[in-house]
Amino acid sequence: MSWHAQLQLDYSRQGARTVARHLHSGPLRILQSLYPEGDAVCHNVLVHPPGGLVGGDTLDLQVRAAAGAHGLITTPGATRFYRSDEALAVQRTHLTLEGDARIEWLPLETICYSGCRAENRLTLELAPQAQLMGWDVTALGLPHADLPFVDGFVQQHLELPGVWLERGRVGADDALLLDGPAALAGMRCWATMYLVCGQPMDRAYKASALDAAREVIAAHALAETAGATSPNAQTVVVRVVAPQVEAVMGLLRQIRLAWRVQLWKMAASTPRIWAM
Repeated sequence: MSWHAQLQLDYSRQGARTVARHLHSGPLRILQSLYPEGDAVCHNVLVHPPGGLVGGDTLDLQVRAAAGAHGLITTPGATRFYRSDEALAVQRTHLTLEGDARIEWLPLETICYSGCRAENRLTLELAPQAQLMGWDVTALGLPHADLPFVDGFVQQHLELPGVWLERGRVGADDALLLDGPAALAGMRCWATMYLVCGQPMDRAYKASALDAAREVIAAHALAETAGATSPNAQTVVVRVVAPQVEAVMGLLRQIRLAWRVQLWKMAASTPRIWAM
């Protein structure tokens, strides 16, 4: 039996408080809204009770942040794409931000089991003055359990329409991509972290974002396989590859805190569920 689950999550500002309203169909929902930082930032945990996707499953998440709202979305655990015989398993996320809105899109890693046929799509739409901070972390197989990724593929699509598009396919049969020295070089985990603005960043702001990320990277154990760049006027991107996911997540969390403090002038707050 295939699942098609949908969730519409809307953030709005009511006085000093960001509030969340949601509608869902199928096994995809959010837990209670939390305010560990006070009223301005609404924290939500996205839950998919089946625990993973198989061929034919689709998760469809639509998030909208109204002017002035600030939402933070994370997950209690990894997203899992399990082995599929033929059909594609799809996760689609569309984040729409109105003026002065902020979203932190911080799901834990995506694990692609051997034999999966997976597609992970993320589309961003930002009005002028809106900003979004997020990441995408992908791990192939289960190295701790000695279950390598030897069959299947994952397709990824990341788009800021008209400004930034990244699309790729990683297949278990692509030895040059998986093991080539100019590609993943034997690594089985990679991540893209991004700071996106709804209008071109001014030079000082972009420089501050790049400098903050590079300072964290330089002091980290993954310094040789991570870097920060700016592919266009509205985006700053961090790339990292590693053998396993734990060090990658640690690095990205540090960069997020640095960006929060230096760019958004906010406290270095961490979602409570990450400590559980």
